[in-house]
Amino acid sequence: MSTAYPLVSVGIPVYNGQNYLAEAIESILAQSFEDLELIISDNASTDATSEICREYTARDERIRYVRNDKNLGAAHNYNQLVHMADGRYFKWHAHDDVCAPTFIEKCVAVLEADPDVVLCFTQTDGIDESGNVFRSYDNTMEADGDQPWKRFYATACQRHNMTASMTFGLMRAEVLRKTHMIGAFSSADRVLVGELALHGRIQMIPEVLFFKRDHPQVHWMLYKTRQQRIAWYDPTQKDTRTFPHWRLMQEHLVSLGNAPLSTGERLKSYAAMTFWLRYNWRHLLKNLIGSEVHHNPPRQNTNFVSEESVSNLLGVESQEE
Repeated sequence: MSTAYPLVSVGIPVYNGQNYLAEAIESILAQSFEDLELIISDNASTDATSEICREYTARDERIRYVRNDKNLGAAHNYNQLVHMADGRYFKWHAHDDVCAPTFIEKCVAVLEADPDVVLCFTQTDGIDESGNVFRSYDNTMEADGDQPWKRFYATACQRHNMTASMTFGLMRAEVLRKTHMIGAFSSADRVLVGELALHGRIQMIPEVLFFKRDHPQVHWMLYKTRQQRIAWYDPTQKDTRTFPHWRLMQEHLVSLGNAPLSTGERLKSYAAMTFWLRYNWRHLLKNLIGSEVHHNPPRQNTNFVSEESVSNLLGVESQEE
């Protein structure tokens, strides 16, 4: 490596990933950008994951492998990698996904050229079990503007299928650590993307360099209900009954309260949440009808704007429209 610490850290969180793990590792080791480290965090896998990781660790000094004594959940496993990383830039990489050889090189170039960009990602294709492309994702999004509230609106309040593409993009590690990273609740990755948008610009490279695999063992296929997915994020919550959409709304609001925004930008961002409510009010109602209770407290909001202030803002915004 060219420096005492690598410029880029790539983290692979894995649990029972023997099916595609070797291919995922190979796609990182084959990157044209070589000043990187690869950290693999094994969440107490019971298949051949450990053997695969140890084999690659012995072959390439850029690889670090850690194994948890028990399955601590996806949220802990993802965030653990961020804290272990030494690079200026960080990328999560799922054990079943693949990157083109120039993915990191081209994302680094964007981040190095513009310090206001906090996340760079690329156009994405979906691949099947055999690696054949079967779909293309529409990654068109206006999240690279100068106004934080507009970036938040684009990433968190509009419907889109780009969350995975962005979550597995290349991020400024320093900024990522200022967020709450991956929370132990369903759709935490979408909350993270919205929070990153409040910290800086998100830029997309209009070239397909990331390939998201769809297969029967992927977690959202294995865990059909939101309750099951919450347990995937955190096994200690497997018996916890939840209001998932209410929790999601609450986490978005906490992100807005904690972000480094001016008062005007913060209030505009709160107003943007009305569009989120427009899309999700039916889900919120269904949560109430289901009479579910969430025992896991939300993150602490250290800079919360009062409900009265938000209500006043929404009244002003409605008159302006």
